[in-house]
Amino acid sequence: MSDVVFVADFASDRQWVAGRSWAYPDGGPTNPGDDKLDHLTQDPAYFRNGTFRATRRPDGLWDAGLLTTEESAEAFMVRTGDRLETRVRLPVGLGAWPAIWTWRDGGNEVDVFEYHPDNPDLLELTNHVRRSGSYIRDSAVYPGGMISLSVTFGARSVIWLLNGREVFADGRGVGSGWHASLIVNLSVCAGRYHPRPDDTVDALSFGVESLVVHRA
Repeated sequence: MSDVVFVADFASDRQWVAGRSWAYPDGGPTNPGDDKLDHLTQDPAYFRNGTFRATRRPDGLWDAGLLTTEESAEAFMVRTGDRLETRVRLPVGLGAWPAIWTWRDGGNEVDVFEYHPDNPDLLELTNHVRRSGSYIRDSAVYPGGMISLSVTFGARSVIWLLNGREVFADGRGVGSGWHASLIVNLSVCAGRYHPRPDDTVDALSFGVESLVVHRA
């Protein structure tokens, strides 16, 4: 048995802080060292109704949507044993870099997923806490596709399910005392590891239909 302890409301300024995170240098708004063209914005148009957007700026950066529970009024954190479930629509345009992940005090990062449309059928699943991860290729993963993900942050193993099927159990886990804030965002690649957006593209987006956390 488990209780629902968090249901994402992307319009709530009590659940979320918009446009800044200590996962970015000085809290943002930019993070070029991580190969990102992001310029974080607090404009609700960039995350309204769970649609995370990025738009090209005249200076070559991209205004980009990011929400975090870090330093929010409710200050929600996931912790060991929690199960996060989400349903997302993947982006189409090259350069889009969507992610749902965790962060606290310069680390404690687990990537529920990362995606790059230049690798159209591949999801990146990573436990940075204990250095494990996997690249998952699946026919359900494609630009514009809708997928469901479930991640259990176990003490001894982090377990990922894709559309209800287990695709990776890392056998490493996060330890018994782990806890971290949630981050949902759309970054834009600067070209070092994945292609920049095409010059003709001025806007990118991906959608988060739902995000729920269960606690035993």
